[in-house]
Amino acid sequence: RLNTPIPREENHIMPTYLIERDIPGAGQLSPEALKAISQRSCSVLKNMGPDIQWLESYVVDDKVYCLYIAPNERMIHEHAEAGGFPVTAIRTVRSRISPATAEA
Repeated sequence: RLNTPIPREENHIMPTYLIERDIPGAGQLSPEALKAISQRSCSVLKNMGPDIQWLESYVVDDKVYCLYIAPNERMIHEHAEAGGFPVTAIRTVRSRISPATAEA
């Protein structure tokens, strides 16, 4: 499908955000360092409540791209500030496509 819905809350679609984080050397971080970052993020999210969810992240050479569900960008910024995570850019995901989209 071209317009795959994002998870729903009370019959409305919660926005999904792609967050770009400039983190020099991110691609060389050890598994232990990535685990510690993940634990810090999860701890902050737990304190913020269920309105914001981290779906997954992609680590490349000098950046990390994260997918989050949240009611607004403000919550993304609050999470970043509380966890000490940089935010280079936030983009709202409008649609998702994949190889399955070609077959729909």
